[in-house]
Amino acid sequence: MRQIVLDTETTGLNPRSGDRIIEIGCVELIDRRLTGNNFHHYINPERDSEEGALAVHGLTTEFLSDKPKFAEIANEFRDYISGADVIIHNAPFDVGFLDAELKRVDSPLFREHVGLVIDTLVQAKEMHPGKRNSLDALCDRYGISNAHRALHGALLDAELLAEVYLAMTRGQNSLSMDLGGQDVDSDGVMLEVVAIADVLLQKASEDELAEHELVMKSLDKEVRGQCLWRAATPN
Repeated sequence: MRQIVLDTETTGLNPRSGDRIIEIGCVELIDRRLTGNNFHHYINPERDSEEGALAVHGLTTEFLSDKPKFAEIANEFRDYISGADVIIHNAPFDVGFLDAELKRVDSPLFREHVGLVIDTLVQAKEMHPGKRNSLDALCDRYGISNAHRALHGALLDAELLAEVYLAMTRGQNSLSMDLGGQDVDSDGVMLEVVAIADVLLQKASEDELAEHELVMKSLDKEVRGQCLWRAATPN
């Protein structure tokens, strides 16, 4: 299973108003293990960054002036992501910018080059409703050090996001239905095959059945008919 964790930095917030990508950072996971096969480029956006964006990433127009334009790295980028599932925090933002850049070089849109696009912000909101789910907040929640993150950087943030994603999905490592393979733990170590224990069936006592019937009758009374639990239970 090949997955790419991706992040971008941009000149501003809106590709429709002409904002551009100035940095792409990607790290590769194979079977949930970092491979070190990273993709990282600074990009000359051919325009200045907005003041707010510059305060976030610190990549000045002067620094970016001698970097390649997106058209010069587009083929390498497409080859790198081809066919992989891609993990992004707040995917609509990055995908919107990537689509805008790909359109400029007459290329199919981002999702046509990859498998699934997994949005860790959506996942985090489902797992931690009502809580802060920024990358920094998730690093704190999962005990991942981001002390070296003074400014945002695409490669650094992709590396942090990879650790966050692995922590968020640690229970998804095994229990596959592939009968030809062998289950592994979160560190990729093969698990010993253990026989399933006998299932013990504990029947309800007469008193417990009587109490259950009282609850069912109370529910029937509230709905003025047959409650859902009784209707779903065969006679």
